[in-house]
Amino acid sequence: MSTFTDLRAAIDTLQTLVGDVDAAEIPASVASLSDAAVVSLIACASALVRGGESLRIAGAGVVASRSTREHGHGGLAQTRGHRSPLSFIQELTGATRADAAKHVRLGETLTAARPDASGGDGSSPDETGASGREQDCAPRPWHAALADALLAGTLTSAQHDAILRGLGQPRRVGPEFEGDAQDADTACGPDAETAAIAAAWAAAACRLRDEAPHRTVEELAQAARTIRDLLDPAGAERRFDERFQARSFRMWTDHDGLRRGSFTFDDEAAAWVSSIIDAALRPRRGGPRFVDEAERALADELVAGPRTNDQLCYDLMIDVLRAGTLADADAVFGTRQAGVRLVITADAASAADDERPAVGVIEDGHAALPAWLVAQHACDTGGVPCTLDTGGGPLDVGRESRLFTPRQRIALAIRDGGCRWHGCDRPPSYCEAHHIDQWQRDEGRTDLDRGILLCRFHHMQLHHGGWRVTRDGRSDFELHPPDGGPPTPLRPRLALRYAWGDLRPPPRRLLPAA
Repeated sequence: MSTFTDLRAAIDTLQTLVGDVDAAEIPASVASLSDAAVVSLIACASALVRGGESLRIAGAGVVASRSTREHGHGGLAQTRGHRSPLSFIQELTGATRADAAKHVRLGETLTAARPDASGGDGSSPDETGASGREQDCAPRPWHAALADALLAGTLTSAQHDAILRGLGQPRRVGPEFEGDAQDADTACGPDAETAAIAAAWAAAACRLRDEAPHRTVEELAQAARTIRDLLDPAGAERRFDERFQARSFRMWTDHDGLRRGSFTFDDEAAAWVSSIIDAALRPRRGGPRFVDEAERALADELVAGPRTNDQLCYDLMIDVLRAGTLADADAVFGTRQAGVRLVITADAASAADDERPAVGVIEDGHAALPAWLVAQHACDTGGVPCTLDTGGGPLDVGRESRLFTPRQRIALAIRDGGCRWHGCDRPPSYCEAHHIDQWQRDEGRTDLDRGILLCRFHHMQLHHGGWRVTRDGRSDFELHPPDGGPPTPLRPRLALRYAWGDLRPPPRRLLPAA
């Protein structure tokens, strides 16, 4: 169906649900709907917003293309009294400056994906002298699939922006290159390398586009950044160095005499501080429940305490800063000791030994770190080897015990990357290991391929809400709803699938080793 047919259908459904009421009567009308009707209303309203936003973004792209420096004072925005298309779009939409900048940025990508559609001088594409055949043959950039999904309504503007900004511009691919994946098969020499690099980014964009319905926008952005770093380890080291150089701390006194402070963290320090805070506040944030009696008492005391989370964080950081040797680990860290776990492939570790660019990832969040830094930490604290297949599946470690062992939990964290429930972004440290088969002491085995990581909330939801998780051999885990509807595949994080090498964007040499 066309865009306007879809929009009219959404409007008709909304009118049927709410009725032809004045704006002031909408809350009361919606409040009278059933649960299913409210869900349908939100879905239709969201489709309407997405359709309208796609039109607005396309318009912002045309405004930007007709308001360039080359147009001078005769540009579209300039003739309306604006210095830039951004301020013009902000006035037209009433959006924040950040949102207006996003509209312009995404609009420009739509124009780049369809270079025949901008009509940069105010004329229609046919008036520019280009034939339809020439327009059909116009090369498309690596991010064209994202533009297509945005216009089709299968990708929101927030998801599109997160993927585009996370992947960034492919290295050694300048604005003059407009090649796509097909160019990699026919080009040669430097052009072949440029086309192949663009094809790798195009493949990543398509994978992230397909992953978007299953992930939060924040998780998509992090996955895009990690995949970018896996495809471009030399650039990853450069970006790490830039963030490290930007680290800072400053204190100042505000107008009321209150002393304040502000940190800008480098990647490693940020992971360390996050780990400290997570370890201390995990009982309040829905961390794992399976702890011994002493830990449970500490967790209950923390949950019932009068301090706010911010106050707990402050007291925690002051305790850590005062003196590590004087701090009581139980008093400072609560139920679980803090620590940052890093994951690296054997080939990446070997590359670090040879002083070649490579990256590892932080287990919680999957942010990329230079391999040399991971190796440095391994020398200091040691490591746990884990053998995986090319899809990231650990080898079975059968145990005649009710619970997964600590080493098996490490393997599950490496394979799953966090809670596998559809749409959940909880990291491994917030997860519990679930047996998809009913464990029987006489005949059951706690094997890795029959276990899956779930956060506390979704683990409880599964046991008490009638949900089931199944797996046929080594295929995807599947989540079955209590109403008997079709199951949903539970896939591991895309960034990890890239790290284990089961995805094959060209060229081969750009792939992380499996």
